[in-house]
Amino acid sequence: MEVPHLPSDTTELHVQDNRLTTVPPGLFDRLAGLRKVSLTGNPFHCDCGIQYLRNWLLRNRAVVSGEPTCASPSSVAHTAITELSDDYFYSCAQQNCVGGMYNTLMGVMLCGLIILLMWGLRLAKNSTFTLDIDERHIGFEANSLRSRRPKHRRRATLSEVSESSASLTWTEDLEMPLMNMQLLPQILDVLHKKHNIKIKAI
Repeated sequence: MEVPHLPSDTTELHVQDNRLTTVPPGLFDRLAGLRKVSLTGNPFHCDCGIQYLRNWLLRNRAVVSGEPTCASPSSVAHTAITELSDDYFYSCAQQNCVGGMYNTLMGVMLCGLIILLMWGLRLAKNSTFTLDIDERHIGFEANSLRSRRPKHRRRATLSEVSESSASLTWTEDLEMPLMNMQLLPQILDVLHKKHNIKIKAI
């Protein structure tokens, strides 16, 4: 349980014998008008989070009524919060340093990823694609670049077997739709201007 939000014009704070376990960092800093504070009888958990309260109590002994003590962990149970030494909070500084380094590293990695993504998008925008079309493929329809399934056409051929007989053979040819050559210049112009794609016949 924590101390609730307090009005900035608070002058006295009596929260003794409650179930407070910690005080949020910075809570008392904006209460410049405090003249009397009572925090005794609360089961404060004296971990790294209690360091702010300990430092504040040391600076404001004149307005503190009674001496709040630690309830946990067991190594400092019943010890006055103001009696906790700087060495006791030494590991907290290391944790803050590690946490700060981790946050910094993650921030640098995120910025690098954003820069790489922007560079890739810019490179793709400025890239020119050249598509070579062989003369063998000019039979494809050019009003779109979608691949289309070729149509099948059956063709009958007559082959002589002998002078007296002939056989009729069915073969399948791929029927390729012819390209409308009048639309080709317009399509090439649109691809070049809007998509930066150049098509060159070889």
